[in-house]
Amino acid sequence: MRAGGAARPPRLPADGEWRRRVWRLAGPIILSNITVPLLGAVDTAVVGHLPEAYYLGAVAIGALIFNFLYWGFGFLRMGTTGLTAQAHGADDHDEVRAALARALIIAAALALAILLLQRPLLGIAMGLLGAGPEVEAHARTYFSIRIWGAPAALGNYVVLGWFLGRQNARAGLALQVVINGLNIVLDLVFVVGLGLAVAGVAMATLVAEYAGLALGLAMVAVALRRQGGRWRRERILDAPRLRRMAAVNRDIFVRTLCLVAAFAYLTAQGAKMGDVILAANAVLLNMVYFMSYGLDGFAHAAEALVGRAIGARDRAAYRGAVRASTVWALITAVVFAALYVLFGTAIIDALTGIAEVRAAARAVLPWMFVAPLVSVWGYQLDGIFIGAVRTAEMRNAMIASLAVFVACVAVLQPVMGNHGLWLSFLIFMIARGVTLGAYWPRIERSLGAARGD
Repeated sequence: MRAGGAARPPRLPADGEWRRRVWRLAGPIILSNITVPLLGAVDTAVVGHLPEAYYLGAVAIGALIFNFLYWGFGFLRMGTTGLTAQAHGADDHDEVRAALARALIIAAALALAILLLQRPLLGIAMGLLGAGPEVEAHARTYFSIRIWGAPAALGNYVVLGWFLGRQNARAGLALQVVINGLNIVLDLVFVVGLGLAVAGVAMATLVAEYAGLALGLAMVAVALRRQGGRWRRERILDAPRLRRMAAVNRDIFVRTLCLVAAFAYLTAQGAKMGDVILAANAVLLNMVYFMSYGLDGFAHAAEALVGRAIGARDRAAYRGAVRASTVWALITAVVFAALYVLFGTAIIDALTGIAEVRAAARAVLPWMFVAPLVSVWGYQLDGIFIGAVRTAEMRNAMIASLAVFVACVAVLQPVMGNHGLWLSFLIFMIARGVTLGAYWPRIERSLGAARGD
């Protein structure tokens, strides 16, 4: 006790402690992200050694369909993380359970809709992609098997988001390692061992997704026994909370749709300049995706820490989480920029052996030197806004950024060609950070006279 009997204020974590907390969350997330391209490489390798090229094309098209389909439902992961983190910060154990239950109900309903609509979805996808007869036949086989994994795939999004909201990134890492590790093993068994070709790749993914969901739900049960609280039907089915979750998911869905549209527009505009430019841009987009694996790790850490701080109404914790996660994200962005400066040409050469494509990619490679440094702000602010569950602002910012991107392409691409396209893309990334930054002060103002000042 101080003189006069006043209680000593709680010790606030120093910046070093906040950075350690962020790394403990981000490290496992980055490691789990690495398993995704590793699985893709194994899928490509096992099918790429089959006697006909159309097997590889069929798996590529099938995987593309599911990537776009499931990417649109990424709100199940992000929305669950933000809502769970805030309930966790408020020590509302019943709401932590209810947030999980609501998200699983929504995931089950969406999965049922996907299964019921699988035929028209496949027809639309095949009509848009325009594959050859052999590729289309095997892609249909792949789709008809893997589509039955929709309940598990969407359920896994929810479980991963729930664990991240509780700041248990190691559980998420364990799930991703099991899902993708088992998938790799089953690829070898079904394709190489049993000769099931494209069907084997789809079956491997299907089995791995359900195995991951079973493990995830078992881990959830253990975590809930330790946490306490109870299932309350009136809380789970509470109309205002259901409406809030629906609004959050809607906003994130629109935001994600705009992001997918931006990448699709870049690809389509590159295709108008010919096959060589299209291929060169695909190579550079791989570098963009690789960069995102690192930056996403710290954005996910920000989601969990910011959400808990806001749930606890702790402004000091909020500021510490934002500051520490941003420092790590900036360091990572600088590392990626340096890697692309030093090894960008080697990366291009590793990704393609076609001389014309290599030359076209090298011509616009300098834009990749800048990309991490201008992109980091959008990734980082995304994490902060998801943790704060300020999804309407995220939606509006992404809509505005997409409009800026389309306008820039219309002005710059006719004058600068592919350089204009990539400059427009970087302006899009800058616009993401600027538009979210304009909304950012609202988050701290919403804390009001919060604890920790």
